[in-house]
Amino acid sequence: MRFDIRLLPFVLTLSAVVPAAAQDPPLREAHPSDDFRVREAMVPMRDGVKLYTLILTPKDAKAPLPILFERTPYDATRALSGTASIRLEVVRGRRYLGGGYVFVAQDLRGRFKSEGVYAMYRVPRGEFNNTQTDETTDAWDTIDWLVKNVTPNNGRVGVWGTSYPGWLTLAALRDPHPALAAAVPFNPVVDVWKADDWFHWGAFRAGYAFDFIYSMQTRKGASVGYPYETRDAYAWLLAQGSAAALGSRLDERHEMWPRLVENPAYGPYWKDCAADRWFPSPKRLVATLHVHGFWDQEDIYGAPAAYAALEAHDSANDLNYFAAGPWYHGQHFADGARLGPLAFDEDTAKRFREDVLDPFLRRFLKDERVDPPAPATVFETGANRWRRFDRWPPAVETRRLYLQPGGRLGFEPPGTGDAATEYVSDPKKPVPHAPRPQWGYDYDNPAVIAAWRRWLVEDQRFVDGRPDVATWLSEPLTVPLTIRGALKARLFAETTGSDADWVVKLIDVYPDDDPGGLEMSGYQLMVSADIFRGRYRESFERPSPLAPSQVLAYEIPLPHANHTFRRGHRLMVQVQSSWFPLYDRNPQTWVPSIMTAPPDSYRAQRHRVHHAPAHPTHLELAVDTATR
Repeated sequence: MRFDIRLLPFVLTLSAVVPAAAQDPPLREAHPSDDFRVREAMVPMRDGVKLYTLILTPKDAKAPLPILFERTPYDATRALSGTASIRLEVVRGRRYLGGGYVFVAQDLRGRFKSEGVYAMYRVPRGEFNNTQTDETTDAWDTIDWLVKNVTPNNGRVGVWGTSYPGWLTLAALRDPHPALAAAVPFNPVVDVWKADDWFHWGAFRAGYAFDFIYSMQTRKGASVGYPYETRDAYAWLLAQGSAAALGSRLDERHEMWPRLVENPAYGPYWKDCAADRWFPSPKRLVATLHVHGFWDQEDIYGAPAAYAALEAHDSANDLNYFAAGPWYHGQHFADGARLGPLAFDEDTAKRFREDVLDPFLRRFLKDERVDPPAPATVFETGANRWRRFDRWPPAVETRRLYLQPGGRLGFEPPGTGDAATEYVSDPKKPVPHAPRPQWGYDYDNPAVIAAWRRWLVEDQRFVDGRPDVATWLSEPLTVPLTIRGALKARLFAETTGSDADWVVKLIDVYPDDDPGGLEMSGYQLMVSADIFRGRYRESFERPSPLAPSQVLAYEIPLPHANHTFRRGHRLMVQVQSSWFPLYDRNPQTWVPSIMTAPPDSYRAQRHRVHHAPAHPTHLELAVDTATR
C-alpha cells in the first residue's frame, strides 16, 4: 500500500460530495428538572458540508452568555460525559466552570455524526490542500453560525481543546473570527515530527501511531481498538519488524499510515502541519492561555512552542499566557494531587482551574473586572510550589553539566581519565521505555491507561545497570539547584555502525533514605529526556549516514522543566540507544529509510560517548541562581 502525498487534495475534495448521514434519534430525553437545555444542530460550512454540533445552554441565564466551543475528532456527544443527571455541573464534571457559559462541541468532518470525509490533521489550504476549506475555515464558519443562532449569547466565543482539539484550537487562531475572544489550547499537538505524537526528532512512535490510526480511521462513528494477539506491546512490536511490515495489517481506510511511512524526514507536509509555524504575522492576536504538562507522555513539545510563537507578537505582554503543571497528558481536567508515586501537597489541577483558567475566561469572555493570571504560572516540581513570571522561560543563567570519566557528573569540564564510555546496542534486545509488561495505549482500559500516563515518572532503576545504558552520577547537592525552561544536550559520540539513536535523560536521584518514605528512597525520577535519530544530525530534511568510528557532535533538544533538585539529592544522566517499544528501533546500519528496513539490516554496534577535554559531552541547564 503506497500513499502519494500529492493525492491528499483529492482525498480532501471528496468531503464535498459525501451525502448527509441519516438522522439519529434525539441524544437525550429532556427532563422537566434539567437546569440546562440540549440542542443538536447540523451547521453548514461554506462548501455545503454540515457538521454535527452539540449545544448545552444553562436555563437560569440572567444575561447573554459567552460560548465555550470545542472541535473534536473524539465524539462531540462526550460533552454530556455519559452521566445521567439533571445538573449541568455534574454532566460536565471538572470541565464545568460555573453556569455562565454555553458549552458547544462539534464533530470534525467525517467523524461520528458529521458529514464529509475525515482527513487526520487536515493541513491548511495550500500545496497539500487545494480545496476551499480547512480546519480554520470550519472553525470560522461555525463561530459565525453560533453567534447568529444560539441565544442568549454575548457575542464572545472561546475555543478550547486538549491534544488534537488543542491543535484545532490553534487552527482557529490562524484567521480568527471577529467574535473569537479567547483560546485555550491544552497540551496541543503542535509539531508531529519534532516532538509531538508521531516522531521525536526523527525517531518514529510506531506502536503508538499504529494504535491511534487504527482506532481513528477504521470506522467513522467509533473509536476501534486493534485486536492484538499478543498483549505485551514490547513482544508484539519486536516481532513485527519495520514500520512498513507493521502497516501490512492496515488497509486503504488508514490513509495516515502510508503518509507517515513514506515521509520519515521533516518535509514540507510536516511543516504545513506544524502549528507554531502558522503565526509569522498573525492577522489578530487573540487572548490565549497555553497549558502544558511537564510529564506529558504524548505532546510534550507543543504548548511551549506555540506559546513562544505567539509571544513574539504580544508587545504589551497582556494577551499571551502560559501555564504548566506536574501533569500527564490532560491531567489539568483530572485530579492533580499526584502522578504515579509523586505527591504534590495539593490538587494542582484544581488550583490551576480556579486560579488561572477561571479568571482568564471571565476576563476575556465575560469582560469582568478581575485580575488576569500572571503571564506565566508554572508549578515548580521538587519544591512543590507555584511560581509566577513575566514570561516563560524567565531570564536565567546557562550552566554546563559535564559527563566526566569514571561515571562522574559535575559542573567542571572533564580532565584526564578515560576519554569515553562505551556500550553495545543490540536492536534485537532494545532498552524498554517503561517496565514490562507494556499493555499499549487503550484509553478504555483503566489499568492500561494508568501505566501509559505515568511512564515518564517511572523509577529509572528498572534500566539502571543494564550494560547498554551508560550512567553518570553527581555528588549529593549541598544546596538546592533549580532549573527553568528548555534544556539541551551536546553529545560527542561515535558508533561502529552507520546510524544510531541517542536517548539522553536528566534524572533526579533521591537520597537512599528519603524523608518522604520508603517508596521514594533512592528513586530515580526523569526530569527531562528525549530521543534523537542520528541520521538527522546535519539536516532534518535530508538524512545522511554516520561515518563509522568517528567522533561526531549532536545537539539534542530536551523538554522544558521547572524543577528543584533538593539538598541531598544527586543529578544523574543516562545515555542509551533505544527506547522501545514507544520508539521504533534503529537498525544501526545505513538504509535509505528505516521505515522499510529489511530484517538483516538490524545489527548490534558498539557506541562510545566521549567526555574528554576535546569532546566534552554536557547538558546545558537553565539555572535560576536567585533560588539558591
